[in-house]
Amino acid sequence: MIRSMTSYAGGERITPWGTLGCELRSVNHRFLEVGVRLPEDLRALEPQLRERIAARVSRGKLDLVMRLRAPEAATSLAVNEVLVEQLAELAQRLHGRFPALQVGFTDLLQYPGVLRAEAADSTALHAEALALLEETVASFVQAREREGDNLATAISERVDSVERIAAEVRELIPAIREGQRVKLAARLADLPHPVDPGRAEQELVMWLQKLDVDEELDRLDSHIAEIRRVLRQREPVGRRLDFLLQEFNREANTLGSKSVDARTSNAAVELKVLIDQIREQVQNIE
Repeated sequence: MIRSMTSYAGGERITPWGTLGCELRSVNHRFLEVGVRLPEDLRALEPQLRERIAARVSRGKLDLVMRLRAPEAATSLAVNEVLVEQLAELAQRLHGRFPALQVGFTDLLQYPGVLRAEAADSTALHAEALALLEETVASFVQAREREGDNLATAISERVDSVERIAAEVRELIPAIREGQRVKLAARLADLPHPVDPGRAEQELVMWLQKLDVDEELDRLDSHIAEIRRVLRQREPVGRRLDFLLQEFNREANTLGSKSVDARTSNAAVELKVLIDQIREQVQNIE
């Protein structure tokens, strides 16, 4: 299954300590690079989060962001009874000095430390965060696969065009060889001194061998079959495809350098254009 390296996924989960949010996005990269931003309550989870991402993703520059948003209506506040008792004793001692001093209930609650939020259960919170990450990564991978299907289609279409051009060149080769033979024979006939027919034939054969592109076309056919096979694989194939494109480009360059006919020269140019288009797509593949 072809996967794109460019993707995004996000999700939320309601917990007793607030709303957990998770976002995962990625762009192209030669290797796997994961950046992580976490709230303080989840900082200890970073190694596990990285491991779980690496188990599902092999390439790309990923950014993972997790947030914990406190609930709008706090339901887990507790009164610091010890502090309230100390404040009450202090108020009784000072009452004689400040008999008119009045403290409202809401003012008391606003005194630092009187109200405290119930501490989060770190084990349960971490379990919620890991579960949310699993959901987000699953959506993230699915998005990569959907985009990968589009990339595979675009690549396959261009590979079909490469195959078509290679077949057209193969059909042209016999006519090109015969044309070169006729040209050489005409030039030899124009020479002021006769040339030994056997030597002329030998030179023609050697020259045509230098221009022979059958081997390049055979290798190109082999690369076409291989790239189609690779596109059907389920594991990451980006590096393999990148290597294959180097081989494609090598054959196209050789075809162009050996060309003695405008038709094959144009075919070599068309091949290079298609190969560059395929390379642009492959750079997005995991």
